[in-house]
Order: sequence, then structure tokens, then C-alpha cells
Amino acid sequence: MSEQFYVHPLAEVESGVSVGAGTRIWRYAHVRAQSSIGENCNLGKGVYVETGVRIGSRVKIQNHVSLFEGVVVEDGVFIGPHVCFTNDMYPRAITPEGALKGSEDWEITPTLVRNGASIGAGSIIVCGVTIGEFALIGAGSVITRDVAPYTLVFGNPASARGYVCRCARRLLSARVEGDKLTGTCEVCGQVTWSLSMP
Repeated sequence: MSEQFYVHPLAEVESGVSVGAGTRIWRYAHVRAQSSIGENCNLGKGVYVETGVRIGSRVKIQNHVSLFEGVVVEDGVFIGPHVCFTNDMYPRAITPEGALKGSEDWEITPTLVRNGASIGAGSIIVCGVTIGEFALIGAGSVITRDVAPYTLVFGNPASARGYVCRCARRLLSARVEGDKLTGTCEVCGQVTWSLSMP
């Protein structure tokens, strides 16, 4: 236990984990070795962070989220309860010969969640995608392909349904010119954001 961050007595944080100041890890969370969590994050009850996962700063991860090896979450991301990230495009419990697979047999496919994105409750993120900056994923969605910045997606499979502001409100009269998105937000007024994926 560090004075700089809080770990609930019923949480498990393995040795070799980097945790930033101000972060809180709540009961029954399990953070595996060689993963990293930035500053001022909140990991809710039952969150599972597998080996090698990288989480930025000011990230809020709600109860019972599963983040498996290969997932990178940038700063300021919101992940709703019961979201699950996958990490293998060809999962099997056994090899073609019938032997139980070991860690060396898995083919990890990385997933990236960019700064400020939000993922609604119960969503499934199929590995190999990038979720763009400030994108908004509706609850219960299945993400099977990249999501552009500031894009609202939902459904199974999820598809684009419009654009959102940094405050998460839907943009009215949104228009795209080149890589620039311009629209009117009921809270922020007229805004212009970049849709380019780095």
C-alpha cells in the first residue's frame, strides 16, 4: 500500500505494477504484473487488468470491466460497467493437436483507446481496433472496426450514427470538410474538431 494511491484491502495488485499518484483501486479488482496505471484513475469493483495492459491518467473504469493483454487506454477515457476487451482473433482452448494452450500459444492482437473516448456499459470491443479521440460508444455495442474521433456509434455490429462534442453531446448540423468536423453543441456552442486518426 502506498500513501500516493489507494488499494482496497480486498483488491489484488501484483508486484511489478506501476500505479500513479491519486489512483484508487476498489474491492475485488485484480491488476496483473507488468501492467501500468496512470495518475488519478478510478478502477471499480471487480475490474480485471491483465499483464502488460497500459492505462493512462484520469481514466474511469467502472465495475467488472475486463482489459486483457494488448489493450492500451490513453488519458481521460471512460469505460462503463461490464465492458469486455478481447485480445485474440482466433481463440481456442487447445492446439490443433488437442493439447491445452499455454501463454506462448496465444496470438495477441492489440487494441487502442484514444484520449477522451467513452465506452458505454456492456460493450464488447473486438481486438485490433482503434477507438478515436472523444468517440462515444453506446451501451451494449459490439465494436468490430475502427471508430473515428468524435463519432457516435452503437449497435451490433456498431455503426456510425452521428458526431459528438468533447462534452459528449450530439453535434447539430455537423459537417465534415477534409479532416475537420464542425457542428453546433447545445452546451459548447459552435466547435471544430479534427477527425484524423494519428
